[in-house]
Parts: sequence; structure tokens; C-alpha cells
Amino acid sequence: MLAPRKEKFRKQFRGKRRGNAARGITIAFGDFGLQATTRGWVSGRQIEAARKKITFMTKRAGKYWVRIFPSKPITKKPVGVKMGSGKGAVEEHVAVVRPGMMLFELSGVTEEVAREAFRKAGHKLSVHTAFIEK
Repeated sequence: MLAPRKEKFRKQFRGKRRGNAARGITIAFGDFGLQATTRGWVSGRQIEAARKKITFMTKRAGKYWVRIFPSKPITKKPVGVKMGSGKGAVEEHVAVVRPGMMLFELSGVTEEVAREAFRKAGHKLSVHTAFIEK
């Protein structure tokens, strides 16, 4: 599961997710890209599941890039705990995704293979995605 090696602060505020992505919105490395069309949090588990689906669909041909990283800690209190008594423990790490952000890139495969791999990988993510060509 993806998570940062080291954090300056253990817990963060939830933050706002409004607006569109300003950086990481173009295809920088590959020939095809998977771009987010909606906003949300994408967990490290979801990123890993999508990454595995891409490698499976491409039969490890070509090269892929993961353009997002889950660097935001999300806390959760145990079930049945009463309100109050502070913030919960860190449950998982998520990547904040805004519309327009490039999530994955792929090169060295045909367009049909890339389109199908990204379609199936998109089902693993909690945001809606679109297939983009360079």
C-alpha cells in the first residue's frame, strides 16, 4: 500500500477540494493518459489496484507512470467510540484529485490496449476519468 515514508505532521485538516487542477494536467511522459474529470480523494489501495490492472492488461509491455501519490493522512475513530476525546488515529493516506489532473500515463502499447487498460483501471478509482491522447 502506498504511503509516505516520513511526515512532518501526523494529522492534517480535511481541506477544500474546490477548483480545478493547476499542475499535472498535461501528458508529460507517455503517449496516453488517464485524466480525472471529477474531484475526490483516491486512496493508496485504489491507486495500487488500478496500477496492477494496467500492468495486467498491457501484459507488462510498454512503460507506465503513476502521476499521483497519497500524501494526505486521513483519520478515523473506532466504531462505538463516543463523541469528543480528540481526533482519531490515522487510518489511510489519500491523494487529493481535482478535475483535469493526470492520474496515469502509458507508452509503448497500441491505442486499443491503452484505452482498455485505462477503462478497467478507471473502475478501480473513486473519481470519474477520461482517456487522453498526446
